[in-house]
Amino acid sequence: MPNAAASRGALPLAATLLTASVALYMALVSLGNVTDFGTNQEFVRHVLAMDTTFKDDDLMWRAITNRGVQDAVYVAIIAWETAAALVLLYGTWLWARRDQPRARRVSTYGLLMVMLLFGAGFLAIGGEWFAMWQSEDWNGLDAATRVFVFSGVVLLVDHLPQDRAGDGDSSG
Repeated sequence: MPNAAASRGALPLAATLLTASVALYMALVSLGNVTDFGTNQEFVRHVLAMDTTFKDDDLMWRAITNRGVQDAVYVAIIAWETAAALVLLYGTWLWARRDQPRARRVSTYGLLMVMLLFGAGFLAIGGEWFAMWQSEDWNGLDAATRVFVFSGVVLLVDHLPQDRAGDGDSSG
């Protein structure tokens, strides 16, 4: 039987470190997109233009080839990534301060921001609407799936039930 004092902080510690991991990841992604703007700018341009897909006439009407619109989408993605990183950093800070109700709420917002970007944005819109799955060169579905699952696992950990004493050990 685990020592109650030793397990008291295990769940909040896990939530803190896992939330911090997603925050770090999002901060590095955002920083990379700002400092190496052109690399993922090309990625976004190719996905939106659908220029490396099967070029099915029934789908190509969806393509966005206007560079201004493409770049606006890319800047919006970077802004969303940066905002998610900041929200998650704040959530991490709240976890570290042991303000669990607020930490859980703020972390949930940040994790949902990440999951919306990678799930709705990259998997659904990029993958299906813009047929990214058809591209051998500009297909980010595997990476998006990894981040979506990673964030989802952290969201679940952040919401694991705790006992009345708030020690994270619900075994009683």
